[in-house]
Amino acid sequence: MNKVIKVSNLSKRYRLGLKEKYADTLVGKISQIIRSPYDNLKRLRDLNRFGLEDDSVFWALKDVSFEVKEGEVLGIIGKNGAGKSTLLKILSQITEPTSGNIEIHGRVASLLEVGTGFHPELSGRENIYMNGTILGMTRREIDSKLDEIIDFSGVEKFIDTPVKFYSSGMKVRLGFSVAAHLDPEILIIDEVLAVGDYEFQKKCLGKMEDVSKNQGRTVLFVSHNLEAVRSLCTHSLLMTEGFLHLTGRTENVVNEYLKKQISSQKERKWEYDLAPGNELVKVAYMSVSNSGSLPDDVIDRTKEIEFNFEFWFEGEAAQVNLSLVLYSIKGECIFNVITQVPLPTLNKGYYLSKCVLPSHFLNENEYKIDVLWVKDAKIQLFKMSDALLFEVVDQEPRKINWFGKFPGVIHPKLDFVIEGV
Repeated sequence: MNKVIKVSNLSKRYRLGLKEKYADTLVGKISQIIRSPYDNLKRLRDLNRFGLEDDSVFWALKDVSFEVKEGEVLGIIGKNGAGKSTLLKILSQITEPTSGNIEIHGRVASLLEVGTGFHPELSGRENIYMNGTILGMTRREIDSKLDEIIDFSGVEKFIDTPVKFYSSGMKVRLGFSVAAHLDPEILIIDEVLAVGDYEFQKKCLGKMEDVSKNQGRTVLFVSHNLEAVRSLCTHSLLMTEGFLHLTGRTENVVNEYLKKQISSQKERKWEYDLAPGNELVKVAYMSVSNSGSLPDDVIDRTKEIEFNFEFWFEGEAAQVNLSLVLYSIKGECIFNVITQVPLPTLNKGYYLSKCVLPSHFLNENEYKIDVLWVKDAKIQLFKMSDALLFEVVDQEPRKINWFGKFPGVIHPKLDFVIEGV
């Protein structure tokens, strides 16, 4: 297969702390106006004096190199701030690199942020034509795709309404539909899909698989949804603090990422505006710890292990339950448990949920969980894969001469005796 993207020694750096200063008095303002040509020249020089680096210099990317083949779906994963979005902005020609080379063969369509590429004063229909024109398509070509784009987006009723009145979810629906259907050779998708509801996310993943396998187009996909990356991407990149830490088969890259996260994923919290979720469920907090202990403490298998979840429910009144799926770090499913029946009816509001594992149940090992919010015991509202990552240890003194870890993913304490007859 032909190479459609080649990135060589790509770097991007910023100088932090450059801020406009404002005068407090009329005399100061006049002085500032007189000095402005000199100040502007000095500021321009400061932006380019990267040879004299200090604490104000921030590397968003450093010496990143990789290649992408035609028809490949490449996953890009890493913690927030790892450089994923900066990389996509450079590939989308939104941001200039500081150094390095990029070769791109084909038209690129990007969906990086909510509303990217849309003019807020234009209607959804007008924005479709504008985006198609930018991609070099004729009006006749866009006409042939119009009904398919509108139908896939699900915003038929609002297609002639200015985009500024669209919700975030509607903008994402239309934005993805435009990017996927206007026949670019390369499709670049950032984490923005997380804004949509579960059914639309599933629909988008199916479309990305279709354009890759059946239409031979290339997809670059950034996501914190590791399950989606696993199912969609054959190869992936792991970004760490601006560097390309690992590239290879997706399963190997995801496992390496999970190992690096083990020490820092026993507790997670979000403000409302940044919370993972969608228009129905937003996650505020989750943690795992021994009962009565803090998430920072070691998790001891000889004590109860407690999972805590807090979330906002934004939908109409409905019966909703949580499902917790526990895996070993290698991906072996250990169990799936749901909240007790009868299912509670949730109205719009803030809710807490807790699940407790008995002591002497899990073995010494590294684990991860998926959490699902389900309506009426059958409709998945939201799924958070690899939601928590944690390690369980055994702090109880051994009573037998057994060295090392017991085999198996669980190690229950059972009533198991020997008696004479």
